[in-house]
Amino acid sequence: MAIFSAGPLFGPVLGPICGGFIAQGAGWRWVFWVLVIVGGTFTLFVMIFNRETNPVIIIQRKTDRLKKELNRPELRSYYDESSNQKSKTAHFIHRITTPFQLLFRSPIVAVVAIYIAVIYGCLYLLFTTVTEVFQDVYHWSEQISGLSYIGLGMGFVAGQVTFGLLSDRVLIQLKARNNGVFEPEMRLPLTIPFSFFVPISFFWYGWSVKAQTHWIVPIIGLFPFAFGMIGIFGTLQTYVIDCFPRYAASGIAAITVTRSFAGALLPLAGPPMYKALGYGWGNSLLGFVTLGLISMPIMFNRVGASLRKASPLQENAAK
Repeated sequence: MAIFSAGPLFGPVLGPICGGFIAQGAGWRWVFWVLVIVGGTFTLFVMIFNRETNPVIIIQRKTDRLKKELNRPELRSYYDESSNQKSKTAHFIHRITTPFQLLFRSPIVAVVAIYIAVIYGCLYLLFTTVTEVFQDVYHWSEQISGLSYIGLGMGFVAGQVTFGLLSDRVLIQLKARNNGVFEPEMRLPLTIPFSFFVPISFFWYGWSVKAQTHWIVPIIGLFPFAFGMIGIFGTLQTYVIDCFPRYAASGIAAITVTRSFAGALLPLAGPPMYKALGYGWGNSLLGFVTLGLISMPIMFNRVGASLRKASPLQENAAK
């Protein structure tokens, strides 16, 4: 999960670093050509080499194979829906709408998606200032201004390693205390310490830029946000998968759609906000918001099980 979460977080960090050198060396059009080439190449690799991971489909394929090998057409998998009279179109619509059903009918998916979306939106609000700050305040060239994202990148790496080392260890300890019985909420305790790192960056980064300190200070100030963010993402996405194992992909899709809307819309408020408040108080506003949001992980730990069980999809999803 740490590796899976790294993709949408490392991309916005590596993009400006590479884009700055490409734009200055080959022109801005080549930034888009490189995106087309790299994106197209990886898409082909995924289409050719990616394997099916949905257990429902894997078991159904195995059942179909056994029918032929054993000449037993009556065999059915546990998830067999062949007796269902729904048309293929109805099945398709059901699959497409499942993420939205989880989002609107499962309280725990809704609150997790909103929390992740706000944090993700804050990341992109930061992005509206980083390049501008290091070009206008610290007078970096277009080519090297992308290097200002290194602080975020190092935070993501450190957070990924920390989450990977601690996640299963904490789970094993809590499971042992619960007589070996697993509960999805055993994933949640890590969200609390990770959430404390997020607001630190806004105060550190904002006021160091306002005071025009040495350029290394705001770069280091971006580290805690990235460290906390990847820990939050990894923990909560793993939790949703554990809550709805049958609908794991749909649960992640619900989170992804919500956070993508936030990532697209919240940055629109960035330029007018920073113009009105400046880098110091503008980032402090985000710092106070994320500081208040620390109550969300605490709430997840206390009432997560109740919210999870309140979903009408819970029983089917656990099969």
